[in-house]
Amino acid sequence: QFNIESEEEGVELAEIAAAKGVTAQCTLRINPDVDAGTHDKISTGKADNKFGVPISEAGQIFGKLAGLPGVNLRGVAVHIGSQLADLAPLEAAFEKLGTLVAALRCAGHTITHVDLGGGLGVPYRVGELLPQPAEYGAMVARVTRDWGVKLIFEPGRVIAGNAGVLLTRVVRVKRGINDPFVIVDAAMNDLARPALYGAYHHFEAVKPSGARMTANIVGPICETGDTFAMGRECDKLEAGDLAVFRTAGAYGATMASSYNSRGFVAEVLVDGDRFAVVADRIEAGAIMDAERVPEWLA
Repeated sequence: QFNIESEEEGVELAEIAAAKGVTAQCTLRINPDVDAGTHDKISTGKADNKFGVPISEAGQIFGKLAGLPGVNLRGVAVHIGSQLADLAPLEAAFEKLGTLVAALRCAGHTITHVDLGGGLGVPYRVGELLPQPAEYGAMVARVTRDWGVKLIFEPGRVIAGNAGVLLTRVVRVKRGINDPFVIVDAAMNDLARPALYGAYHHFEAVKPSGARMTANIVGPICETGDTFAMGRECDKLEAGDLAVFRTAGAYGATMASSYNSRGFVAEVLVDGDRFAVVADRIEAGAIMDAERVPEWLA
Protein backbone atom coordinates (compact mmCIF):
# COMPACT_ATOMS: atom_id res chain seq x y z
CA GLN A 1 0.00 0.00 0.00
CA PHE A 2 1.18 3.51 -0.84
CA ASN A 3 0.36 6.29 1.62
CA ILE A 4 0.11 9.31 -0.67
CA GLU A 5 1.61 12.47 0.86
CA SER A 6 0.25 15.08 -1.56
CA GLU A 7 -1.97 15.62 -4.57
CA GLU A 8 1.11 15.96 -6.75
CA GLU A 9 2.54 12.67 -5.52
CA GLY A 10 -0.78 10.95 -6.16
CA VAL A 11 -0.88 12.17 -9.75
CA GLU A 12 2.70 11.02 -10.32
CA LEU A 13 2.02 7.59 -8.81
CA ALA A 14 -1.12 7.19 -10.95
CA GLU A 15 0.82 8.00 -14.12
CA ILE A 16 3.57 5.50 -13.30
CA ALA A 17 1.12 2.73 -12.38
CA ALA A 18 -1.06 3.31 -15.46
CA ALA A 19 2.01 3.24 -17.71
CA LYS A 20 2.94 -0.15 -16.24
CA GLY A 21 -0.59 -1.46 -16.58
CA VAL A 22 -1.07 -2.00 -12.85
CA THR A 23 -3.25 -0.54 -10.14
CA ALA A 24 -1.55 0.80 -7.01
CA GLN A 25 -3.41 0.28 -3.75
CA CYS A 26 -3.32 3.60 -1.88
CA THR A 27 -4.50 5.68 1.01
CA LEU A 28 -4.29 9.45 1.34
CA ARG A 29 -2.22 10.66 4.28
CA ILE A 30 -4.06 13.29 6.31
CA ASN A 31 -2.50 16.05 8.37
CA PRO A 32 -5.05 16.52 11.19
CA ASP A 33 -3.31 19.56 12.75
CA VAL A 34 -2.87 17.84 16.10
CA ASP A 35 0.14 18.57 18.28
CA ALA A 36 1.61 15.23 19.37
CA GLY A 37 3.35 16.83 22.34
CA THR A 38 6.66 15.28 21.36
CA HIS A 39 10.02 16.70 20.21
CA ASP A 40 9.62 19.20 17.35
CA LYS A 41 11.96 17.17 15.14
CA ILE A 42 9.70 14.10 15.30
CA SER A 43 6.30 15.82 15.30
CA THR A 44 4.48 15.11 12.04
CA GLY A 45 0.82 16.00 12.54
CA LYS A 46 0.75 19.79 13.00
CA ALA A 47 -0.40 22.11 10.22
CA ASP A 48 3.12 23.44 9.65
CA ASN A 49 4.67 19.96 9.39
CA LYS A 50 5.49 18.75 5.88
CA PHE A 51 3.51 15.52 6.08
CA GLY A 52 0.16 14.68 4.49
CA VAL A 53 -2.56 16.93 3.12
CA PRO A 54 -4.46 19.41 5.29
CA ILE A 55 -7.58 17.80 6.67
CA SER A 56 -9.57 20.84 5.49
CA GLU A 57 -8.61 20.02 1.89
CA ALA A 58 -8.70 16.24 2.16
CA GLY A 59 -12.17 15.76 0.66
CA GLN A 60 -11.37 17.76 -2.46
CA ILE A 61 -7.98 16.12 -3.00
CA PHE A 62 -9.38 12.64 -2.34
CA GLY A 63 -12.04 13.24 -5.00
CA LYS A 64 -9.47 14.30 -7.59
CA LEU A 65 -7.14 11.36 -6.99
CA ALA A 66 -9.87 8.73 -6.67
CA GLY A 67 -10.88 9.28 -10.30
CA LEU A 68 -7.41 8.71 -11.74
CA PRO A 69 -6.56 5.48 -13.59
CA GLY A 70 -3.72 3.52 -12.06
CA VAL A 71 -4.68 3.97 -8.41
CA ASN A 72 -7.25 2.46 -6.10
CA LEU A 73 -7.64 5.08 -3.39
CA ARG A 74 -9.19 2.90 -0.74
CA GLY A 75 -8.79 4.91 2.44
CA VAL A 76 -6.87 7.39 4.54
CA ALA A 77 -3.77 7.37 6.75
CA VAL A 78 -2.42 9.40 9.64
CA HIS A 79 0.74 9.55 11.74
CA ILE A 80 1.17 12.53 14.06
CA GLY A 81 4.59 11.87 15.52
CA SER A 82 6.97 9.58 17.33
CA GLN A 83 7.74 8.90 21.00
CA LEU A 84 4.31 9.95 22.26
CA ALA A 85 3.92 9.86 26.04
CA ASP A 86 0.17 10.52 26.07
CA LEU A 87 -2.73 8.88 24.22
CA ALA A 88 -4.83 12.06 24.12
CA PRO A 89 -3.25 13.53 20.93
CA LEU A 90 -3.64 10.20 19.15
CA GLU A 91 -7.28 9.99 20.17
CA ALA A 92 -7.89 13.54 18.97
CA ALA A 93 -6.34 12.74 15.59
CA PHE A 94 -8.32 9.51 15.24
CA GLU A 95 -11.57 11.29 16.10
CA LYS A 96 -10.90 13.77 13.29
CA LEU A 97 -10.10 10.92 10.94
CA GLY A 98 -13.35 9.15 11.79
CA THR A 99 -15.32 12.29 10.92
CA LEU A 100 -13.45 12.51 7.62
CA VAL A 101 -14.17 8.86 6.79
CA ALA A 102 -17.89 9.49 7.29
CA ALA A 103 -17.74 12.61 5.09
CA LEU A 104 -15.90 10.79 2.31
CA ARG A 105 -18.50 8.03 2.32
CA CYS A 106 -21.28 10.60 2.16
CA ALA A 107 -19.52 12.00 -0.91
CA GLY A 108 -19.78 8.58 -2.57
CA HIS A 109 -16.30 7.21 -1.91
CA THR A 110 -15.68 3.65 -0.78
CA ILE A 111 -13.44 3.58 2.30
CA THR A 112 -12.17 0.14 3.29
CA HIS A 113 -8.76 0.81 4.88
CA VAL A 114 -7.44 3.24 7.48
CA ASP A 115 -3.76 3.37 8.44
CA LEU A 116 -3.33 4.73 11.98
CA GLY A 117 0.47 4.86 11.80
CA GLY A 118 2.51 4.42 14.95
CA GLY A 119 3.99 6.75 17.55
CA LEU A 120 3.82 4.97 20.91
CA GLY A 121 6.81 5.93 23.01
CA VAL A 122 9.17 3.79 25.08
CA PRO A 123 10.92 4.54 28.39
CA TYR A 124 14.45 5.88 27.96
CA ARG A 125 14.93 6.80 31.62
CA VAL A 126 14.74 4.38 34.54
CA GLY A 127 11.29 4.58 36.11
CA GLU A 128 9.71 6.42 33.17
CA LEU A 129 6.10 5.33 32.59
CA LEU A 130 4.44 5.48 29.17
CA PRO A 131 1.14 4.21 27.74
CA GLN A 132 1.19 0.47 27.15
CA PRO A 133 0.12 -1.18 23.88
CA ALA A 134 -2.92 -2.66 25.62
CA GLU A 135 -4.08 0.82 26.64
CA TYR A 136 -3.53 2.06 23.11
CA GLY A 137 -5.46 -0.89 21.72
CA ALA A 138 -8.43 -0.24 24.01
CA MET A 139 -8.54 3.41 22.92
CA VAL A 140 -8.38 2.47 19.24
CA ALA A 141 -11.14 -0.13 19.65
CA ARG A 142 -13.39 2.45 21.30
CA VAL A 143 -12.78 5.26 18.80
CA THR A 144 -12.98 3.13 15.65
CA ARG A 145 -15.73 0.70 16.63
CA ASP A 146 -18.19 2.05 14.03
CA TRP A 147 -15.77 2.70 11.18
CA GLY A 148 -16.22 -0.62 9.40
CA VAL A 149 -12.70 -0.65 7.92
CA LYS A 150 -9.53 -2.71 7.99
CA LEU A 151 -7.13 -0.98 10.36
CA ILE A 152 -3.41 -0.85 9.62
CA PHE A 153 -0.75 -0.05 12.22
CA GLU A 154 2.93 0.84 11.93
CA PRO A 155 4.53 0.09 15.31
CA GLY A 156 8.29 0.52 15.31
CA ARG A 157 10.05 2.03 18.31
CA VAL A 158 7.61 0.42 20.74
CA ILE A 159 8.69 -3.01 19.47
CA ALA A 160 12.41 -2.53 18.93
CA GLY A 161 13.50 0.42 21.09
CA ASN A 162 14.23 -1.30 24.38
CA ALA A 163 15.36 -4.51 22.69
CA GLY A 164 18.69 -3.02 21.61
CA VAL A 165 21.82 -1.56 23.20
CA LEU A 166 24.93 0.05 21.76
CA LEU A 167 28.01 -1.63 23.20
CA THR A 168 31.05 0.60 23.52
CA ARG A 169 34.49 0.60 25.12
CA VAL A 170 36.04 3.43 27.13
CA VAL A 171 39.06 4.82 25.28
CA ARG A 172 40.23 6.99 28.15
CA VAL A 173 39.01 9.24 30.95
CA LYS A 174 40.16 12.83 30.50
CA ARG A 175 40.31 15.36 33.31
CA GLY A 176 37.88 18.24 32.80
CA ILE A 177 37.39 21.67 34.38
CA ASN A 178 34.29 20.52 36.24
CA ASP A 179 33.60 16.87 35.41
CA PRO A 180 35.85 14.32 33.71
CA PHE A 181 35.24 13.34 30.09
CA VAL A 182 34.60 9.64 29.55
CA ILE A 183 35.67 9.17 25.93
CA VAL A 184 34.14 6.07 24.35
CA ASP A 185 34.80 4.48 20.98
CA ALA A 186 31.14 4.87 19.91
CA ALA A 187 30.28 8.22 18.35
CA MET A 188 27.52 10.38 16.93
CA ASN A 189 27.72 8.48 13.64
CA ASP A 190 26.77 5.26 15.49
CA LEU A 191 23.99 6.76 17.63
CA ALA A 192 22.82 10.08 16.23
CA ARG A 193 19.84 10.85 18.48
CA PRO A 194 21.71 12.71 21.25
CA ALA A 195 23.43 14.99 18.71
CA LEU A 196 20.26 15.53 16.65
CA TYR A 197 17.64 15.89 19.38
CA GLY A 198 19.53 16.15 22.65
CA ALA A 199 18.01 12.73 23.32
CA TYR A 200 18.65 10.82 26.54
CA HIS A 201 20.07 7.28 26.52
CA HIS A 202 20.77 5.53 29.81
CA PHE A 203 24.48 4.74 30.10
CA GLU A 204 25.97 2.09 32.35
CA ALA A 205 28.95 -0.21 32.78
CA VAL A 206 28.71 -3.81 31.60
CA LYS A 207 30.39 -4.88 34.86
CA PRO A 208 29.65 -2.13 37.40
CA SER A 209 31.98 -1.96 40.40
CA GLY A 210 29.42 -0.22 42.60
CA ALA A 211 31.37 3.05 42.52
CA ARG A 212 29.75 6.08 40.89
CA MET A 213 30.97 9.20 39.14
CA THR A 214 29.63 12.31 37.44
CA ALA A 215 31.04 12.66 33.95
CA ASN A 216 30.62 13.99 30.45
CA ILE A 217 30.11 11.06 28.05
CA VAL A 218 31.58 11.84 24.62
CA GLY A 219 32.76 10.15 21.45
CA PRO A 220 36.06 10.59 19.56
CA ILE A 221 34.76 12.56 16.55
CA CYS A 222 36.20 16.04 16.01
CA GLU A 223 32.93 17.85 16.67
CA THR A 224 31.44 19.23 19.88
CA GLY A 225 28.13 17.69 18.88
CA ASP A 226 29.70 14.28 19.42
CA THR A 227 28.39 14.33 22.98
CA PHE A 228 26.10 11.73 24.53
CA ALA A 229 25.63 13.36 27.94
CA MET A 230 26.98 16.19 30.08
CA GLY A 231 27.20 16.05 33.85
CA ARG A 232 25.71 12.55 33.90
CA GLU A 233 25.83 10.46 37.07
CA CYS A 234 26.88 6.99 36.01
CA ASP A 235 28.93 3.93 36.95
CA LYS A 236 32.58 4.72 37.55
CA LEU A 237 34.53 3.79 34.43
CA GLU A 238 38.16 3.50 33.43
CA ALA A 239 39.99 3.01 30.13
CA GLY A 240 39.21 -0.39 28.65
CA ASP A 241 35.87 -0.85 30.44
CA LEU A 242 32.85 -1.91 28.42
CA ALA A 243 29.63 0.09 28.71
CA VAL A 244 26.25 0.25 27.00
CA PHE A 245 23.87 2.92 25.81
CA ARG A 246 20.42 1.50 26.41
CA THR A 247 17.26 1.78 24.29
CA ALA A 248 19.25 1.85 21.06
CA GLY A 249 17.09 -0.67 19.22
CA ALA A 250 15.16 2.02 17.35
CA TYR A 251 16.69 4.87 15.35
CA GLY A 252 20.15 3.56 16.19
CA ALA A 253 21.75 1.51 13.41
CA THR A 254 19.16 2.79 10.93
CA MET A 255 20.38 6.38 11.41
CA ALA A 256 24.08 5.50 11.47
CA SER A 257 26.46 7.06 8.95
CA SER A 258 30.09 6.99 7.84
CA TYR A 259 30.62 10.57 9.01
CA ASN A 260 34.24 11.48 9.76
CA SER A 261 35.38 8.43 7.72
CA ARG A 262 34.12 6.02 10.35
CA GLY A 263 32.79 2.57 9.53
CA PHE A 264 29.55 0.90 10.59
CA VAL A 265 29.37 -1.30 13.68
CA ALA A 266 28.26 -4.92 13.53
CA GLU A 267 24.76 -5.85 14.70
CA VAL A 268 24.35 -8.96 16.83
CA LEU A 269 21.06 -10.68 17.66
CA VAL A 270 21.05 -12.31 21.11
CA ASP A 271 18.54 -14.85 22.42
CA GLY A 272 19.50 -16.26 25.81
CA ASP A 273 22.81 -18.04 25.31
CA ARG A 274 22.56 -17.90 21.50
CA PHE A 275 23.80 -15.12 19.29
CA ALA A 276 24.30 -14.39 15.61
CA VAL A 277 25.82 -11.54 13.64
CA VAL A 278 22.90 -10.20 11.57
CA ALA A 279 24.71 -7.22 10.02
CA ASP A 280 28.44 -7.29 9.31
CA ARG A 281 30.83 -4.63 10.48
CA ILE A 282 31.80 -2.32 7.60
CA GLU A 283 35.31 -1.02 8.10
CA ALA A 284 36.26 2.53 7.18
CA GLY A 285 38.72 1.14 4.63
CA ALA A 286 35.92 -0.56 2.70
CA ILE A 287 34.07 2.74 2.44
CA MET A 288 37.19 4.53 1.24
CA ASP A 289 37.87 1.77 -1.31
CA ALA A 290 34.59 2.72 -3.00
CA GLU A 291 35.80 6.28 -3.56
CA ARG A 292 37.53 7.33 -6.79
CA VAL A 293 39.83 10.19 -7.78
CA PRO A 294 39.22 11.25 -11.39
CA GLU A 295 42.21 11.11 -13.72
CA TRP A 296 42.10 14.86 -14.26
CA LEU A 297 42.80 15.41 -10.56
CA ALA A 298 45.49 12.74 -10.22
